[in-house]
Amino acid sequence: MGVSTATPERGVSVVTADFPPVNALPVHGWYQLAGAVRRAGRDPDVRCVVLAAEGRGFNAGVDLKELQRDPGHEALIGANRACHEAFGAVYDCEVPVVAAVHGFCLGGGIGLAGNADAVVASDDAVFGLPELDRGALGAATHLARLVPRHLMRTLYYTSRTVTAAELHAHGSVWRVVPRDGLRAAALGLAREIAAKDGRLVRLAKAAINGIDPVDVHRSYRYEQGFTFEAALAGTAGRVRDTFGKEA
Repeated sequence: MGVSTATPERGVSVVTADFPPVNALPVHGWYQLAGAVRRAGRDPDVRCVVLAAEGRGFNAGVDLKELQRDPGHEALIGANRACHEAFGAVYDCEVPVVAAVHGFCLGGGIGLAGNADAVVASDDAVFGLPELDRGALGAATHLARLVPRHLMRTLYYTSRTVTAAELHAHGSVWRVVPRDGLRAAALGLAREIAAKDGRLVRLAKAAINGIDPVDVHRSYRYEQGFTFEAALAGTAGRVRDTFGKEA
């Protein structure tokens, strides 16, 4: 349980999250993930990182039970900072990151996949932001990197999900494969990237980040301010207790 790193072949590092039962990460888990991705990216022998997960789904977001156990706001502040760190680690990784997504990719999972350089998904994968049902806001920044703007708004307001096949049609998922072929497909793409000149790949990553039209760091932190406002007003806890419906 936790975050592990492996090097299955030359030039490729696989960072795997395993937080049963649903990969809803606690604060320390987000920091572990961030640290593992940053270390992999700094390794001069690594030219591509695969971000994967064990268990039922890729990522179910923040561990809400950790927030509910805290009578104050320290856990929320910790989660906000830790998610920002993990999403930023994927985006800022010195080499391209391929997200291998299976099952559910929700909440914080969207932050990870949306900031990855490429997404390979299993045919059972679903993507969405159920934040309004959880008394939170955030990661619209990253969902907007996966779907067109108006669809992002509709998905955000309704908490609906979209399938891997639908994202493939939008061009944001590279390949959709059977669940048992996901790791091989992700490694295949990573292998193709890792075959390039290591120095040039790192320069390419920096150049592409530099021409992004949206500053993902600033945009996400702006969203998080509204999450904290909802918590201070008592709205967040009330909505969580009523499963997103109006009380």
